[in-house]
Amino acid sequence: MNYYCKKTHGIPALFSFFIPGLGQLVKGDLLKALGIWIAFIVTSALHIFGIGYLIWLIIWVWQLYDAYNA
Repeated sequence: MNYYCKKTHGIPALFSFFIPGLGQLVKGDLLKALGIWIAFIVTSALHIFGIGYLIWLIIWVWQLYDAYNA
C-alpha cells in the first residue's frame, strides 16, 4: 500500500457511506471489501427473520469506521 492511501481518510469513508466496502477497496484491502459484501448478502437474507437489520447496521457502522481509520 502506498503512502497516499494510508494518509487518506475522508474519501474512503465517503465511498463506504454510499457503497459499503468500497472504501476498503479504495485503500487496497480487497479481502475486507469482499468480506463486507458477503456479510451484507448474508444479512440481507436474514432480514426475512427480522434479525438482519440490527446486524446490517452494526456492520455498516463498523465498515465506515474501518474505512476512515484503517
